[in-house]
Amino acid sequence: MPERRCCAECFGDSGLRESIVPSLSIEQGVCDYCGAASVALVAPVLLRQWFELLLEAYDPNPSGRSLVDCLRRDWRLFENPVMDDAHAKELLADVLDDGDAVRRTFTVASPVASDGLDRWDDLRDELMHRNRWFLDVPIDLDRLRQLLDMLIAPEGDLPSLWFRARLFDGMPFEIGEMGPPPLELAGHGRANPAGIPYLYLGSTAATAIAEVRPQTGETVCVGEFMLGKVRAVDLRAPRLRVSPFILSDSTDIARLLSDLPLLERLGEELTRPVLPKSAAFEYTPSQYLCEFIKHGGFDGVVYRSSVSNGINLALFDPARAAGVAVRVVRVERVSVDFHPLGGI
Repeated sequence: MPERRCCAECFGDSGLRESIVPSLSIEQGVCDYCGAASVALVAPVLLRQWFELLLEAYDPNPSGRSLVDCLRRDWRLFENPVMDDAHAKELLADVLDDGDAVRRTFTVASPVASDGLDRWDDLRDELMHRNRWFLDVPIDLDRLRQLLDMLIAPEGDLPSLWFRARLFDGMPFEIGEMGPPPLELAGHGRANPAGIPYLYLGSTAATAIAEVRPQTGETVCVGEFMLGKVRAVDLRAPRLRVSPFILSDSTDIARLLSDLPLLERLGEELTRPVLPKSAAFEYTPSQYLCEFIKHGGFDGVVYRSSVSNGINLALFDPARAAGVAVRVVRVERVSVDFHPLGGI
């Protein structure tokens, strides 16, 4: 019986997909584990050294979780819908050449201490309520830059067509008027300080329209923009974007695991709902973060929309997106979700 082959899509890890599996593969075809077609295939056991290094971050513990559960929770591995627990355990056993390991339970082994999340929370409070320009709260900016470098959206992963919406009550806007506001009119935004305009784009027309908070019956201009090549930080789902397999030291893997909550908090910073009356100070932490990202040589930042299921891109240099066309739409319905507070 021929030896079974797996693919990077089984695991859903960017490092395996973009580097490791292609470097090991000598054939393409249909994956024997997840069924993906026309993918690079590799014998599972050839991945063993990378998984053994990763598993140094865990210790056997009768009160712990299965290895598959640990890798799902901590690194978002095996998120392919086909890879249920049974299939994931089968594949992991073949990778490790050890069927017993997948039946035992584990916990994180001596986690590396990280105060990055606490420091960010302190910095956030200082930026909003105590100091704006000369900060007292220290944060490890070198480490933050290292972490952000792991979140670069790969070329081809982002849509090429993006959208921007504007409300109007007179003549529709031309495509040349659908970019960011002029300097003197640029107010506080989620990513930009007042007076420094960025171009905010949505991945779908519905996302762009939802971001301008229209009322039922209002008319909206929707501009279409073609995005050029950009180097953007993707903060939508850090555990999906980072890869422990690109690291060659178990201590570095453990440190990355400890820093993942900070990256998730940064993603939340760009998504959290903010009321207009408090935007001038509540946007300050996300503006600080985006300024740091821009200073690091990135072209923009990708984040989840707080008002739709789509994604947003804050583009620091609007010239990297070219306006294509404008269409006018009428908002037929606006939906509202709510969550009860207290005893209400």
